[in-house]
Amino acid sequence: MAREQRDRRRQDSDLQERVVYIHRVSKTVKGGRRMTLVALVVVGDGKGNVGLGQGRSTEVPLAISKGVEDAKKHMFKVPVTDEGTIPHEVLGHFGAGRVLIKPAIPGTGVIAGGPVRPLFEAAGITNVIAKSLGTDNALNIIKAAAEGLKELSSVEDSAERRGLSVKEMFVGKEA
Repeated sequence: MAREQRDRRRQDSDLQERVVYIHRVSKTVKGGRRMTLVALVVVGDGKGNVGLGQGRSTEVPLAISKGVEDAKKHMFKVPVTDEGTIPHEVLGHFGAGRVLIKPAIPGTGVIAGGPVRPLFEAAGITNVIAKSLGTDNALNIIKAAAEGLKELSSVEDSAERRGLSVKEMFVGKEA
């Protein structure tokens, strides 16, 4: 049990945290308006593991820490190629948000706007092109991008599904 806790702490120390946005919301009650803060946070290790979380509180630091804990609970693996890009093009959907994510050649960098950029950087994706379609709501856009990243399959998985080796997948193509 102690070993598992030590390993978890070591893994948590490797994670980088990025606050995507902090939004103030209010609820009208009998005595007036009750203000709370919502923090959207991205957590990743830069090696393909990334998580997205949301925290609510009346104070900023508490909302951020709740968001970080939520993001750590909801981490997922993203297949990243040796060139620091994604294996194939994908379109992610969430609510009215749609995000088109395309692989890019080395040296391109992260060409993505607003809330999607920290998600790619935390995942360790260094060469990618993304375009948000539909809504401009930051929460829906970043969740659509996360859904798109979850749909990605690695080259090894694609080869296994087709019953081929990785080399056979690229026979006839200029590599």
